[in-house]
Amino acid sequence: MDIQALLYKVEKRLYIGGEWVDGANGETYEVENPATGEVIATLASGTREDSLRALEAADNARKEWERTAPRTRAEILRKGYDLVKERKEEFAHIMTVEMGKALTEARGEVDYGADYLLWFSEETNHFYGETNQYPAKDNRMITVRKPVGPCLLITPWNFPLSMATRKIAPALAAGNTVVIKPAKLTPLTMQYFVQTMEEAGVPAGVINIVSSTSARDVSEPIMADPRCRKVSFTGSTPVGAALMTQASENILKMSLELGGNAPAIVFADADIDLAVEGVKAAKMRNIGEACTAANRILVHESIADEFSEKFAKAVSEMKVGNGLEEGVEVGPLIEAKEVDRMRELVEDAKATGGEVLTGGEAIDGPGNFFQPTVIRGASRDARVFKEEIFGPIAPIFTFSTEEEAWEMANDTEYGLASYVFSENPDMLWRASDNLEFGLIGYNSGVVSDASIPFGGVKASGLGREGSKEGMFEYTEVQMIGVRDPYARG
Repeated sequence: MDIQALLYKVEKRLYIGGEWVDGANGETYEVENPATGEVIATLASGTREDSLRALEAADNARKEWERTAPRTRAEILRKGYDLVKERKEEFAHIMTVEMGKALTEARGEVDYGADYLLWFSEETNHFYGETNQYPAKDNRMITVRKPVGPCLLITPWNFPLSMATRKIAPALAAGNTVVIKPAKLTPLTMQYFVQTMEEAGVPAGVINIVSSTSARDVSEPIMADPRCRKVSFTGSTPVGAALMTQASENILKMSLELGGNAPAIVFADADIDLAVEGVKAAKMRNIGEACTAANRILVHESIADEFSEKFAKAVSEMKVGNGLEEGVEVGPLIEAKEVDRMRELVEDAKATGGEVLTGGEAIDGPGNFFQPTVIRGASRDARVFKEEIFGPIAPIFTFSTEEEAWEMANDTEYGLASYVFSENPDMLWRASDNLEFGLIGYNSGVVSDASIPFGGVKASGLGREGSKEGMFEYTEVQMIGVRDPYARG
C-alpha cells in the first residue's frame, strides 16, 4: 500500500458544523511514526475559540438529530460500519504508522472498532421505556430515556479507532451530538473516521472534531459552558480526576475509563499451556500499551518454575520491529521517553530481587523499541507491582494460598481487568466474589467486545461502555406521572 498517498487522503483540518476548516490562529502540529521517528503529517491545532465553535455547532444540530427517527440514525451507523469494513486496510495502515502496533493487530482493531457501529446501530431501535403504577397512589408512571445533550468525547492514543467508535456510536445512537478531542499522538485515525462518517450521511454539526496540541484548550471552555451536558474520557487516572473536579462545577454527566493494574492469577490446577497462551495475549497485546494488560502475573508456587520457563520462552520468540513488516508481533512504544521508563522499571525490579528471564533491554533505533521482557522474583515493593506498566514488561510473582492470591490481586488502587486460570469450575464464582475488578477473563486473555459492559471500579473509572449500558450512559431518565383513569373522585 502507498502509505504517502493514503496519508494524503486524510483530512488535517478541524471539522466543525459540517465543514473542514483551519484553526482560528493557524497553528499546526506534527505527528510522528514511532517506528522511524519520521514526521508523517501536519495537522491544524485547535484553540479555545475553535472548541466553542464546535460546541455551538453541536448545540445547533442537537434538536434535529434528537428528533431524527431511530431507524434513520441506525441506518447511518450501519453505513458507517460498512464503510469502515471496506476500508479495513486503509484504517489498519494509518493506525500502524501513527501508533506503532503490528499490522495484524491493527486489522483486528478495525474489526473490533467497527463492531461498535454495528452493535449500536441495532441498539438504536431498542430504546425501551417502562410503565408502572404507583404502589400507594392513584397514579400511573411512564419512564422515557432522553438524549443527555451535547457531549465532549476525549479519546486516548493507544486504540485510536475502537475508542472512537466505542464513544461516538452510542452517543449518536441515543440522539446526541458530539465534539471529539483525539489524542495528539495518534489523531489521523480519528480524522479519517470522521471523514468516513461524513460520507455515511451524518448531518452537519452532529459530529465535530477539534484536534489540538492542548487538551485543556478543548476541554476547559467546553466543560465550562452550560450547553455541554456529558463528558466521556479514556486516559490516565490523574487526568480523569482533574476532569471530575471541573465537571462538578456544571454537574456534568461523566464516563471515565482510566488506568489499570490487572492481575493474571494462575492457580495450581490450571492448564499451564493454556495459561501461557492466555497471559501472553493479555500482557503483550498492543505492545502492552493497554489498560487491560496483565500487569502482575500471580502464579501458584507449585507450578511457578514450569510456567515461568514456558512463558519466558513464548515471549522471547515474539518478533519485534516496524509493525508494517511481515510477522512482527511487538512494535515500538509510542514515545522515546517510554523506552527510558521501561529501563527504569527493569532496574527497579532487579534492585528488589527480580531476575530477568528474557529481554530487559532497549533496542537501538531508529524507533522506540524495547525487548519483550519477563522478570521473576521482584518484591511487592517494586514499581512493576504497584504501577501501570503500559509496555512489554511481564513481572511474575508467586503465591501459596488462594486467600493470598486474592489479597495480592486486590492490592492496588485500580480495578479494571483481571484474569484467572483454573480448571476448577467453582473457581469462577470464587473469583467473582473475591476480585475487586469490573472485568474478569476466565481461562481467557481477551475480554473486550462491543456486547459487553466495559469498565472498572475504584480508580479505574466510572460508568460502562459497550452493551446496552453503553447507550444508557448517554441518556437521562424522565418520569411522567399520569392520573389513573380509574381513580376515585
